[in-house]
Amino acid sequence: MKHGRGALTALHLLLVWAMMAVVAPLLGVTLLFAAWDGGAGGLVPVFALGFPLAVGLLATAGIPARTVVPMCGSRRGRLGWAALVFVLGTLGVAAGLAAYNADVPLGSASTRIALTGVPYAVAAALFVPNRWVRVGALAALATAVAYGGFAGPAQAQERRHEAQVARYRERPQLLYLGDAPPGMRVSHVQIEPAAFIVDYRPVREGTEFGYVGLVVRSGLTSMPRCPEPADEAVTCTVDGHGEMRAVRDATRQITLTRRHGNEEVEVSSQTLDESGLRRILDTLHPLSDTELETLMRDKAVSYAF
Repeated sequence: MKHGRGALTALHLLLVWAMMAVVAPLLGVTLLFAAWDGGAGGLVPVFALGFPLAVGLLATAGIPARTVVPMCGSRRGRLGWAALVFVLGTLGVAAGLAAYNADVPLGSASTRIALTGVPYAVAAALFVPNRWVRVGALAALATAVAYGGFAGPAQAQERRHEAQVARYRERPQLLYLGDAPPGMRVSHVQIEPAAFIVDYRPVREGTEFGYVGLVVRSGLTSMPRCPEPADEAVTCTVDGHGEMRAVRDATRQITLTRRHGNEEVEVSSQTLDESGLRRILDTLHPLSDTELETLMRDKAVSYAF
């Protein structure tokens, strides 16, 4: 490509990009307001007016490129060229909108507006009868597909994951686990504004019966205390270390409560004995990143506002 034709081609593509970076967002916003006000029926007159207007502007932009784009050599050819560029470019914009709605990062608002003109410039480049221009257009198209279809969604997923982890770890002082009793596992955890609730259940669910509940909550008192007035159905004692032991006589449910730093930890079960419950309390440790990742992967985490 000679220097003069190369400069004219670059100017042609730049003009298409600049024009459609203005026209496409305006047309999109107009269609959005028309749909908001009149539903699907409101889109028809706006599109009927907007389509020929956009094609006409593109055809005007094709006049200076008559010597580098054969289709722009005649008025009829320019209109056909403009219609094809508009349709192909609009398909590219639609794909970009779909990616953006899927949380693919596309930069700031001004960047996204500038990007709306790119699919039209790429479409226009495909009609330039020069191998390198077309190769460049195809490379740009392939890059967009790779980013919008693979790299971008992976980044969006990573950002969502990081945001979810950050939300779960808003109150790290509550996020403590005790080692699961033999034959049991952590089946579910629930994160609340002032509590962290852990459910332990048998590894082989359906064949064994058992449940242990652990609750880490913001400390309400300096030391656990038996409720007053006393519940006649519950035998409650507090030892010299401040650990409270409560046994509900009817169900033989044992509950142990003790302080852990500034928080209060409670563990209870009808099937696990007192030594097993105390072992859970003795093995309390901060919820690790690996443990949280495993729970999230198993969809065993819920968040209560």
